[in-house]
Amino acid sequence: MSDNKTVLPGAFAERMQRLLGGEYEAFEAGYRQERQYGLRRNLLKGTEEEFVRVMPFPLEKVLWTREGYYYGADVRPGRHVLHEAGAYYIQEPSAMAVVEALDPQPGEKILDLCAAPGGKSTQIAGRMQGQGLLVSNEIVGERARILSQNVERMGVAGCVVCNEKPERISALFPSFFDRVLVDAPCSGEGMFRKEEAAVEEWSPETVRMCAERQAWILEEAAKTVKPGGVLVYSTCTFSPEENEGTVSAFLRAHEEYNIEETALEDVLSPGRADWISQPAAGIGHTLRLWPHLLRGEGHYIARLRKRGQRTEVFPVQSEQEADMSKSARQNRTWMSVGNGVISGHAEWQVTGEKKLCKLTKDFLRDELEIGGAWMVRHPGRLIRFGEKIYLVPEEMASLDGIKILRPGLQILTEKKNRLEPAHALAHSLLSGDSERMYGLTEQEAAAYLRGESLACGEQRGWTVLSYAGYALGFGKASGGQMKNHYPKGLRKSL
Repeated sequence: MSDNKTVLPGAFAERMQRLLGGEYEAFEAGYRQERQYGLRRNLLKGTEEEFVRVMPFPLEKVLWTREGYYYGADVRPGRHVLHEAGAYYIQEPSAMAVVEALDPQPGEKILDLCAAPGGKSTQIAGRMQGQGLLVSNEIVGERARILSQNVERMGVAGCVVCNEKPERISALFPSFFDRVLVDAPCSGEGMFRKEEAAVEEWSPETVRMCAERQAWILEEAAKTVKPGGVLVYSTCTFSPEENEGTVSAFLRAHEEYNIEETALEDVLSPGRADWISQPAAGIGHTLRLWPHLLRGEGHYIARLRKRGQRTEVFPVQSEQEADMSKSARQNRTWMSVGNGVISGHAEWQVTGEKKLCKLTKDFLRDELEIGGAWMVRHPGRLIRFGEKIYLVPEEMASLDGIKILRPGLQILTEKKNRLEPAHALAHSLLSGDSERMYGLTEQEAAAYLRGESLACGEQRGWTVLSYAGYALGFGKASGGQMKNHYPKGLRKSL
């Protein structure tokens, strides 16, 4: 569908004309303009300067989020080596504002309840900087698998990916999370310019059905927020029933919540109290993103605060302090296993047997030459999950009774009489984490992603293959050839 030929559903157009009045003409004209294309830098991998330097096409900053960029309509960033390396996530620019309103902090426990395909979860993870716990849930199985793949590609470690109904999540995590995001399934009116299917599937009945479902999801999400915590509700639609109406009805039923202002009010439009019959106090402090007023598609965002005493998390305040802290901790040496602790780092604990700790430690040190810097950034406890060995976030109380696709960061896979590094481990590595990192040219990297073997000179053993400082995956070198261990299901021609 061409960007300038969007045909709006008749009932939708009539409603928006009634609501917008004299502004409708400008709103409707927006559908004849080119839509905007965006991507988001991965805050878990490298600096902004490094990112901009290696990007092969022009970028322009998004106004409302520091890691967001626009790119040109003629660019295909999804077909580049850096995309497969997790250097960035392709994301609609307006959608980036949702996590800005959530304002995640390092060390917190955060829930993304309706998380697929993973854009907002991976943005949250970037803000958390590997500290704390992120639970990313998706009710639809196939979408949950896509979510899990994106979490892996972006190198997210402290994330548990679940495939559960909201009521199961609320029962398992009562008053548990510092921040909860409900990016609710909606009628998709804000995506009409971007997605032809959203236009074809829209109807007034869909709006009513979505509003009912959103009320149920919000009800369950609210049960998981700890006192003093934050609940952010968002949609990509314009209908008042799904936006101001849903939030106002929720607040009438929950006096313990109130609407909270955000700094985004300086750049985005306010919610519309005049469009519903019983607006909640402060509904004008919710946010609307209009395609005819900014460079992005349609969204709605409400930030709610639960009353009560909040236990504050105090992250490191500056990059200089972070570097000093990291340097001090990296001076620790590898130590023998004792009391379930690996490598002298109390952050690494094992569930079950000490042997698992020793096997993992020895492999990382001897086969991959991974040093203390990586260990410091990835606290948690080790578990066996079938034949796979995972590092689970230490804040995750229990894995029992949860339908899980990814319990954390997979480190190793146990084969007959041997261990192999997991693909997810490669994506968690930064330049300098391993002495066995081998840089590829763009042509070599493209061949590697296709599944081809590479010439490697005198390199021996397991090797982290990278491009422009971003890890791509593993190979195993022998006799001048690098055997390709990029997962067969992910191989592609760029």
